[in-house]
Amino acid sequence: MDINVLIVEDEPHSGNMLKEMVANLRPEWKIEALLQSISETVEWLQQHEQPAIIFMDIELADGNCFSIFDQIHVDSGIIFTTAYNEFALKAFQLNSIDYLLKPIKEVDLLRSIEKVENAIERITNNVRPDIDYRHLASTILNAKQDYRQRFIISKRESFFKLSVEEIAYFYFDNRVTFAVTYDNKQHVLNQALDKIEQELDPKTFFRTNRQSIVNVEAIDRFETYFSGKLVVKLIHNLNDKIIISRAKATLFKEWLNQ
Repeated sequence: MDINVLIVEDEPHSGNMLKEMVANLRPEWKIEALLQSISETVEWLQQHEQPAIIFMDIELADGNCFSIFDQIHVDSGIIFTTAYNEFALKAFQLNSIDYLLKPIKEVDLLRSIEKVENAIERITNNVRPDIDYRHLASTILNAKQDYRQRFIISKRESFFKLSVEEIAYFYFDNRVTFAVTYDNKQHVLNQALDKIEQELDPKTFFRTNRQSIVNVEAIDRFETYFSGKLVVKLIHNLNDKIIISRAKATLFKEWLNQ
């Protein structure tokens, strides 16, 4: 099935990764362009036939993507890519459009692609849901960001609270998830690392690899490693070997440089 696709993403590394994943999953699809801003997207849509699908990041370098819809009518099928948590994203489900949470996983991308393919007959025949993007923008932007603030930790027969701000990094080892505080104390958590990642503020925490998530305030420096990888050094020598893959190295630098 031939499908024209547009990607709107202001982080070059994230955009290229998404482009590669789409090309890998659906090599017959034609990716028309990879755009990075509101102004660039509006200009492109004014000059070209609208694609069947647009992958669109919510927060772009020059503002919020919803302002695009104030400047031009868009009737493409849109899959939003975003770091917003799942509570705020209920509005997307109510409006019969799809979304992908960052960092985007291939299994989630495939789910969105299959969802679009199932509705492709409606898209090609211009029988689309009547979506009020302005109302959607208001709902999303005014939604409270309910990132996790604390964890309940059990110790013997007692329980105590552990503030997220006290946690330097999380790691997974031997099927157990740990939270490590700045004083190098380790606490067992009864949650998978993937679930914890979704509940943390992405501006403060970064998923460095499959085994760890690090707090930006815990980072002292990072150094080059072999094969294009990076090794992250934490303050107080909390952990001397958190490795970031070559594929995530640029994304990590961009996150750290915000």
